[in-house]
Amino acid sequence: MSRAQHPAFSEGVAQQAADWLTVLMSDEAGEQERRDWLRWREMDPEHARAWAHIEAFSQRFGNLHKGAAAQALAGAPVRPASGKRRQLLVWLGVAGGAGMLAAQGGAGDGARGLLADHRTATGERRDVALADGSVVSLNTASAVNLRFDGRQRWIELLAGEIMVNSGHGAGSDAPLVVATHEGLVRALGTRFSVRQLDGESRVAVFESAVEIRPGDGVGAPLLLPAGHSATFTRRHAAAPHAVEPYLDAWSRGQMIVDDVTLGEFLADLSRYRPGLIHCAPEVARLRLSGVFPLFDTERILNMLPNSLPVQVRSRTRYWVSVEPAP
Repeated sequence: MSRAQHPAFSEGVAQQAADWLTVLMSDEAGEQERRDWLRWREMDPEHARAWAHIEAFSQRFGNLHKGAAAQALAGAPVRPASGKRRQLLVWLGVAGGAGMLAAQGGAGDGARGLLADHRTATGERRDVALADGSVVSLNTASAVNLRFDGRQRWIELLAGEIMVNSGHGAGSDAPLVVATHEGLVRALGTRFSVRQLDGESRVAVFESAVEIRPGDGVGAPLLLPAGHSATFTRRHAAAPHAVEPYLDAWSRGQMIVDDVTLGEFLADLSRYRPGLIHCAPEVARLRLSGVFPLFDTERILNMLPNSLPVQVRSRTRYWVSVEPAP
């Protein structure tokens, strides 16, 4: 299959499409699930492209994928790093977030992420200590390659989000650079985070400063000081703004929110949990604040009815719905 036949779609969207396939193939999928799936598919052209790819692949192999999927998913968590589920995604042609479909240098590094120097599964967080004293913290579903050879300190962010604490040990005279799909982020003796989004990168600086160089941009790079955040594409960097409160809480294993909507909260929480979290429109605008431990997303969901007029229903292991309390 050529790239021209299948427009690129991101790793995150491929993951969502695979999760929806899991839900629809389960015995517990009903009309509500099908309506939610249709709403997801029609929400974004990228969603439709990813699903069309699955349908096209399925038509080529008839009903064979159903039996394969049932076998692959039997008793296996829906995790990107799961061998059985990875096999299912390979069968369906969406492994690695459409790695072989996306344009080079775009969102198609998911397949490379499987072979990355360091990676985390959904819900996992990991700290990597480097020889120069730097520490790279990987957030959920993240992957990086590292090149530290005395002449350069190079971190390639393939997927997800990282926090970088620059060290000052042997070899720290070499430039410390984070490369994303969209360009380069050079540390200027600092603590900062970089997140790979769909079509753009987001940088937040907590100490000192960084220099952002979009890959195809022209003009001077953007100097981003402490306390500021900015997104950038391959062509340009957006205007900086103040760092969102508690943006770095994940690096401490926490999720801290202050007067956010329930819909926003659950959308962020879903990054740390395999499967799908559905938020009913009737409760999506309820607001909440709190400090939540990311190591136990089940506990977070079970705590919601204690502070909000909601109920949490588990339709399957990978399908949770937050609805109005009866």
